[in-house]
Amino acid sequence: MKKNIAILMGGYSSEHEISIKSGQIVYAHLSKKKYNTYRIVIDKNEWYYLNDAEEKITVDRSNFTIQIDSEIIEFDAAFNTIHGTPGEDGLLQAYFELLNIPQTSCDHYTAAITFNKRDCISILKAYGIPAATNYFINKNDTIHIDEIIDQVGLPCFIKANRSGSSFGVLKAHTKEDILPALNEAFSVDHEVIIESFLSGTEISVGVACLKGKPSVLGITEIVTENDFFDYEAKYLGKSEEITPARLTPEQNKEVEALTLKVYKALNMKGFSRTDFIFNNGKPYFLEINTNPGLSEASILPQQAVKKGISLAELFANEVEECLR
Repeated sequence: MKKNIAILMGGYSSEHEISIKSGQIVYAHLSKKKYNTYRIVIDKNEWYYLNDAEEKITVDRSNFTIQIDSEIIEFDAAFNTIHGTPGEDGLLQAYFELLNIPQTSCDHYTAAITFNKRDCISILKAYGIPAATNYFINKNDTIHIDEIIDQVGLPCFIKANRSGSSFGVLKAHTKEDILPALNEAFSVDHEVIIESFLSGTEISVGVACLKGKPSVLGITEIVTENDFFDYEAKYLGKSEEITPARLTPEQNKEVEALTLKVYKALNMKGFSRTDFIFNNGKPYFLEINTNPGLSEASILPQQAVKKGISLAELFANEVEECLR
C-alpha cells in the first residue's frame, strides 16, 4: 500500500514564498506511483491541503488529518520544506513528535539549536569548530559601540540571531554604520549576533543521508556581485554558484570532514547545508541550514544532480530515511 506523505510548505516567516517554491518542487518530483502526496500549506491563520484544483481543505491540527469527501486521510510521514518558523526552529518538529508522525528534518531540539545562531556557534566551538569572533547583544541592552569594535573589529557583520535567507543581516563598514544596522537587525529578531569580518572564499556544503549514512553531496563556491551573499545574491541572480568549488584536494578533504563533524556534533538528520568561508586557507563555520532550499536552482539540488542523483531519487531517499 502506498504511503501518504504530507509535503509541508509555507510557514510564518519572511521565507514563506521561498518555502512554497521548495515544496512545489518536492511535490513535482516525488513519485506519485510510490507515494500519495499532499501539499500542506502552513499559514499563520490556517493550515490547509491544496488539491490539484487549487482548492483548500482545512487540516485538523488536533491529529494532523484531512477529510476528503467522507474519507479521513492520515499521514505516514511529513516532508518538511518550511524555511524559518515553525518548520526550522523546532516547533513543528515537536508537534509531529507528540503525534508520533515521522518528519524529514532533524528533531525539535536540534532544530531549535541550529536556528539560533548564537547557541549553535557556542556548541560547535566546544567541538573545536572554528568560527569568527563574535559579540552577543539583545534589543534592550545598552549598546557600547566602542566595546563592539574592540571585540570584533571593522568591518563586521550584524545578524538577526534567528532568521534565514539573509533577512536582518547587514555589513557595517564604519563606526557610524553600527547603530542603524543594529536597529534594522532588531526589527527582525530581538537577539543579534555581531561577527568579525572574514575575507576569503565562501562555500556551501550539502549533506544527505544516503543508505543510512550521512554523505556530502557536493561543495559549491559562492561568488557574489554584492558586498556579501545577501538576499539579492541568493535569489535575484546577483551571484555565481560554482559546483564543484575551486578548492585544492586537501581543502576539499578538510571541509568535507569538518562538515560531517558539524552534522554529527549537532545530531542532525536529513538534509543540511553548511556554509564556511576559507580565510587564510582555513575554513571557518558560518551557519547551518537544516531545511535548505529545494528548488531546482537551489544549491543542494544542484549538488545532487552533479553527483548523478536525480531530484526524484533525492526526495524519495529522504522519505525512506524518514520512514525507516
